Amino acid sequence: MTNESKSPILNVSSSPHFRSPLTTFGVMGNVMIGMVPATVFAAWHFGLYSMLVVALSIAAACGTEYLFNMITKRPNSLKDGSAIVTGWLLALCLPPESPVYLPILGSVFAILIAKCFFGGLGQNFMNPALAGRAFLLISFGKAMTNYSYDTISGATPLAALNNGDYFSLPDMFFGFVSGHIGVSVICILIGGIWLIVSDTISWEIPVASIVSFFIFMLILGGRGFDITYLAAELCGGGFLLGAFFMATDPVTSPMTWTGQLIFGVIYGFLSAIFRVQGSMADTTTFAIILANLFTPLIDRIPVPQPFGIGKPGASVIPSLEELAAPKKKALIPAAAIVLTVITLVAGGALAGVNMMTASQIAENERQAKLAAYAEVLPAATQFNFDESLNAKVAEFAETGYGDGAFGRVSINEVAVGTDDAGSVIGYAVSVTSMEGYDGEITMSVGFLADGTITGLAFTTITETAGMGMKAVEPAFRDQFKDKNVETFKLNKAGGSTTDEEIDSISGASVTSGAVVNAVNAALDFYRNQIAAAG
Repeated sequence: MTNESKSPILNVSSSPHFRSPLTTFGVMGNVMIGMVPATVFAAWHFGLYSMLVVALSIAAACGTEYLFNMITKRPNSLKDGSAIVTGWLLALCLPPESPVYLPILGSVFAILIAKCFFGGLGQNFMNPALAGRAFLLISFGKAMTNYSYDTISGATPLAALNNGDYFSLPDMFFGFVSGHIGVSVICILIGGIWLIVSDTISWEIPVASIVSFFIFMLILGGRGFDITYLAAELCGGGFLLGAFFMATDPVTSPMTWTGQLIFGVIYGFLSAIFRVQGSMADTTTFAIILANLFTPLIDRIPVPQPFGIGKPGASVIPSLEELAAPKKKALIPAAAIVLTVITLVAGGALAGVNMMTASQIAENERQAKLAAYAEVLPAATQFNFDESLNAKVAEFAETGYGDGAFGRVSINEVAVGTDDAGSVIGYAVSVTSMEGYDGEITMSVGFLADGTITGLAFTTITETAGMGMKAVEPAFRDQFKDKNVETFKLNKAGGSTTDEEIDSISGASVTSGAVVNAVNAALDFYRNQIAAAG
C-alpha cells in the first residue's frame, strides 16, 4: 500500500466551515417556549379572554404575512415562525381585556409596516412587536391603558408607585396585579433564563440593561438606596420583558458582545430617564425603539480586529493592493452630519422665535392664571399677592411640596381675592402635578376662609382626549366643590358616598390620581401655611 493510498480524502468547500445547529425556526421556537410561562400564568390570572387576545394577535400576524407574500408573489415565510413570535410578543404587551381590534390592528401594523415593507425578516430596523405597540399607544391611548384586575379598572402598580400610593412588591414580582398580559416577573425571568441557557440570546444585553437601569434609577430616582423602591421600579412597566425578549432581537441589536453591552446600557439609561422625567409610567417601548436606532452606529465602533492584521514589524508603507482597495466608510455617515446640521439650524430658529415671543407668552400665561383665579373665586373683584405667602411658596420651590407625600407636586403661587372694599373673599392656590398621564397638570384651587373648596380651574392640561381630558368636565371637577375635608381619597371603583371620596375617571386613573394629589397638596398648604398663619 502506497503512502498516497493512506492519505485522507479532503473536500475543500466555501465558508462557513463551522455551522450552528440553530435554525431560524429553532431560534423562534425557543422564544416561543420562553413565552409559555408568562402566557400560562396570564390565562390563570386574567382568564380565558386574555388568551383570545393572544390568539387574535398571532392569527393577525400570520395572516398579514401570508397575504403579503401571496400578493407580492414571494415565498411563504410563515415556516420560519417569526410572525408567530411577533404576534405573541405584542399580545404579552397588551391589556388583558383589550378590545378585539387592538391585537388585530397592532399585528397588522407590526408585520406589514415594520417588517414586510422593509424587506422581511432580517431587514427591519426596529422590533416589529414594539413598533406595533407604539402604533397602538399613539392611536388608541385610552384602550391601551385600560388595565383591569378583579373587574376593577385602575392604574398599574408602577403608576401607583410613582403617585406615592401603596404597592405590594411580592404581588408585582409574582404578577398578582393589574397590567399587561405578560405581567408576571418571575415567569419572564424563567423564560429569559431559558433563552440564555438554550443559546438563543446572550447574557450581555439583559445584564447590562438591568445593571444600568438599577444604577441610573439609584442616581436619578430621588430616593437614594431604597431597595424596595428600586426593586419595584425594576419589576414594573414591562422593563424585564423588554430586556429579555425585545431588546435582544438579533436583527435590531448589535452583533458584537461589546456592542451589546453598550446597547444594554443605552436601554437601561433611557428607561430610567423616561421613568423619572417622562410623563408615562411605562416607557419600555420607546426606550428600546430609540436604542434600536443606535444599533448601526454601535456596530461600527467596537469592530473586532481580524487575525493577522497589525502584527509587530509589519510595513507601514501601503501596498498597491491596499491603495486600490475601496476606502473605508466614515465612522459617522455624511447623511447623519447633514441631518445634525439641519436639526441645529432648525433648533436655533425655533429658539429665536421663542425668545421674540417669550414676553407675549408670559403675558398670556398671566392672563390665564387670573382667569382661573376669577373662576374659582367669582365673588372677588381683584387679586393681590402677599409677600409673606410668597415667601412660604418659595420655601418649597426646589424640593417640591410635601416631600413626596403628594407625588411630584409644587405650589406655584397664592393669590388673595378681595372685594371692592378690600375685604378678603378667599385664596386661590396655583398648584402643579408632574404626574399626569401626559405630563404637567396645573390648576387653581379656590378656598374660603374656613377651608371650604370653591372649585378647580385648569390652566395647563394635555391629557388623552376622551379620557384624561374628562378631568376638566364638571362631572369630575365639581366633586371637589363646596367640600371641607381634611384630605381627599381616589375611589377607583366608583360610587362614592362620602365627601372625602372622589370617583376616578374610567380608564384614566393616572390623571385622576394626579388631580387628587394636587388638590390635597393645595389643601395641605392652605391649612398649614395660610390658615395657620392667621
